[in-house]
Amino acid sequence: MTGITVQNKAVVVPGEVLCEDMGFLPGQGTYRQGERIYAGRLGLANVDGRMIKIIPLSGKYMPKRDDVIICKVTDITLNGWRLETNSAYSAMLGLKEASSDFIQRGADLTQIYGIGDYMMCQVINVTSQKLVDVSMRGPGLRKIKGGRIIEVNPYKVPRIIGKQGSMISMVKQELNCNIMVGQNGLVWIHGEPLNEQKAIEAIRKIGQESHISGLTERMKDYLQKNGVR
Repeated sequence: MTGITVQNKAVVVPGEVLCEDMGFLPGQGTYRQGERIYAGRLGLANVDGRMIKIIPLSGKYMPKRDDVIICKVTDITLNGWRLETNSAYSAMLGLKEASSDFIQRGADLTQIYGIGDYMMCQVINVTSQKLVDVSMRGPGLRKIKGGRIIEVNPYKVPRIIGKQGSMISMVKQELNCNIMVGQNGLVWIHGEPLNEQKAIEAIRKIGQESHISGLTERMKDYLQKNGVR
């Protein structure tokens, strides 16, 4: 592509020239000096139309509105639940957003969600001070029971999920597991113990090889060899 000086999905380092063309725009993790666009951090170069950005190879999750995440209850207050979000910022689940059913003020909240419980919820607000509010009122949002929860690099989540959920659907089908992937890098896996372990290994493999082309075909072969017998 004219003006682009690196291959798409190539690993780049801070200060590396990515483009020498004013027709392209600097995106996340990049900056422009004169006609050149440079990498501002270590990561994978990503060319999306006329936009060039860097996908970080590692880093902590930053909460964003509408993200669906897996959280853990760490405290219960009069007004709701304090949640750990696998980031530097905790979240608040208020009474109005905790359930589709009415929760009366003064009710025993431990009977709804207890400390240590995990849940799939949705970020509904993030203030400039990084105060995070979440909701349980929506399709697929629920308390998580049983299974295992693992942590992956949150920046690898889009690759783990795949286009329109194709990658994670393939893992679910081949290994006969229920799997939910939070955009904050927590993944819930529920199935037979051996299948859970195989799913964990498959998901970690996707994360480790997400920058290599041909991942879908490699994972298809891997799952056919290591799937349910």
